[in-house]
Amino acid sequence: MAATVEDLYRNYGILADAKEDLSKHKDAYQVILDGVKGGAKEKRLAAQFIPKFFSSFPELADAAINAQLDLCEDEDVSIRRQAIKELPRFASGENLPRVADILTQLLQTDDSAEFNQVNTALISIFKIDAKGTLGGLFSQILQGEDIVRERAIKFLSTKLKMMPDDTMTKEVEDYIFIETKKVLEDVTGEEFVLLMRILSGLKTMQTVSGRQQLVELVVEQAFLEQALNPADADSVDRLLQCTRQALPLFSKNVHSTRFVTYFCEFVLPNLSLLTSPVAELDIQLEVLKLLAEMSPYCGDMDKLEVNLNMLFEKLLEFMPLPPEEENGENAANEEPKLQFSYVECLLFSFHQLGKKLPDFLIDKVSAEKLKDFKIRLQYFARGLQVYIRQLRVALQGKTGDALKTEENKIKVVALKITNNINVLIKDLFHNPPSYKSTVTLSWKPVQKTEAAAAIGQKRHSGEDIGTTATTKKIPATLPRRDARQIYNPPSGKYSASIGNFTYEQRGGFRGGRGRGFGGRGNRSRGRIY
Repeated sequence: MAATVEDLYRNYGILADAKEDLSKHKDAYQVILDGVKGGAKEKRLAAQFIPKFFSSFPELADAAINAQLDLCEDEDVSIRRQAIKELPRFASGENLPRVADILTQLLQTDDSAEFNQVNTALISIFKIDAKGTLGGLFSQILQGEDIVRERAIKFLSTKLKMMPDDTMTKEVEDYIFIETKKVLEDVTGEEFVLLMRILSGLKTMQTVSGRQQLVELVVEQAFLEQALNPADADSVDRLLQCTRQALPLFSKNVHSTRFVTYFCEFVLPNLSLLTSPVAELDIQLEVLKLLAEMSPYCGDMDKLEVNLNMLFEKLLEFMPLPPEEENGENAANEEPKLQFSYVECLLFSFHQLGKKLPDFLIDKVSAEKLKDFKIRLQYFARGLQVYIRQLRVALQGKTGDALKTEENKIKVVALKITNNINVLIKDLFHNPPSYKSTVTLSWKPVQKTEAAAAIGQKRHSGEDIGTTATTKKIPATLPRRDARQIYNPPSGKYSASIGNFTYEQRGGFRGGRGRGFGGRGNRSRGRIY
């Protein structure tokens, strides 16, 4: 027979008055446990009374927790919220991991207030015993339903960074790293991004050795030991995602060598064959941007000359020869396209790797091919000067809000691209070729010192590239990194598309769960309290 409201209050009074002799009143506590079988009022009282005296009756611990769990699954949302609110009071000793496991499963609720209550409860027990709470969370991430797994990972990715330092000890962070490595054995693309965010935020990962460990994890996910199938969108997507996650980790001490090598050996030769995972993404430009961003952090490379030659050959593809009858009647019909965005990336990457083999263009390239290359550079530079002048005229005198219009923001980036290419071409025209100039890639934030250098740059003679180059102050206002805009320069002899300035936001795989990183199947198993 279910307890009534009067029964609950009476037995609550017995226990409250017993003080130190609580263990003698096991029957009174049992009546309170039976309150979960009553109506809404009895259940609400039971939800409050059960945890209050829980610690005094260890022999009834399982029965008490199970009774509270019944209330956590009640049809009445107000009863569920009350029961969930009190769950942390059961989280002591060996019961804590179980409570953490239960709360993690309760993340699957669709009620926003209830969901917030579960989050609050998890945070409170995390501060009691972080490692025990993590045990419950990772247990569900590895074995629970997909929706529970997804929300548990998101909980960790958003809440860990808010935990106090005395909670996030080295022991706790080491445990997170070990458990996350287990999860990474079978993940989707979105999960991979979130898990890397979790690991990247750990204090122990802020050291050189920590960042190197993270790079090793990404290398494992990227399958760099396998040749790339350019026709498989999932394989291409995996490589892009992994490279994006690795990029922020690279430095002068944490090298990008394996990624740069892989791009040179397997990606560049198949550049035109790559299948884009996202319809609106210019996959070739995206790949070239990633390579350019990685190239400054490349260490010693086993096949440097071979890889540099691959970059060189790919650069030639995007740097056309001038029309055979440049000054003749048919010149306009044969005008090649000048793809500035692609050339900026390839030139920058070649320039960075060229520093490691400065005699490449002198000793490793035939005189005939070098002559061909300089003709292409010269022709490209001439077209470049036309655009630079047109862009400067278009932007001259514009400041503040005038530079913030979409059209002018695109022109500012276009000017940055063309200026970068101009600087790099000048270096390669030196005799011997020089690799000393420094430029900031057009989609990256400009550094103050570099901006000052650009502003103070002297007028150069164009004799070494066949035309005159002038430099004026570059507007400081730059478009957002991920602005999806295309600049179409004015028509004319050197007219061509500057290129697509997009930078795909990091994160997210097409097709959702079941694609990409291991293709997790549906592991729905129901609640396993």
